[in-house]
Amino acid sequence: MKKPFKNRRSGFTLIEVLVVVIIVAILAAVAFPIYQQYVKSAYASDAQATIGAIMNASKMYYQDNGQYPNEVDELEPKYLQIDRSTKRAWTFTIIGGGDAITEVTAVSTEEMKQGAGNEVRYNADTGEFTGYGFDEETTQ
Repeated sequence: MKKPFKNRRSGFTLIEVLVVVIIVAILAAVAFPIYQQYVKSAYASDAQATIGAIMNASKMYYQDNGQYPNEVDELEPKYLQIDRSTKRAWTFTIIGGGDAITEVTAVSTEEMKQGAGNEVRYNADTGEFTGYGFDEETTQ
């Protein structure tokens, strides 16, 4: 009858540890891009909400003046109030004006943690948002 080794130590073998490390690495490789997209969409949601407010304020402006505004500044403070933090992080532009608004854009500034130059676009004709923070080029 064989006697078991008395020197045998309890613990994990090198192979078991490597398998666990590989599994964790695969999970991290899958989860990290999803997390990055989540962060982008969270930052873009601030611009998206403000663009919605700009569109609503533009409709009220149109009812009072018979034309759409050419700049966001024309809406403030009577029709629209944008938070200071949002103003520091984003620059908003109305494209069109007069008879119709075709697009509203938001471009991030240096104050935003994700950096400057990220653009969120709203197409007034289709009602779709595109650009920064969206998986595909067009989404609603």
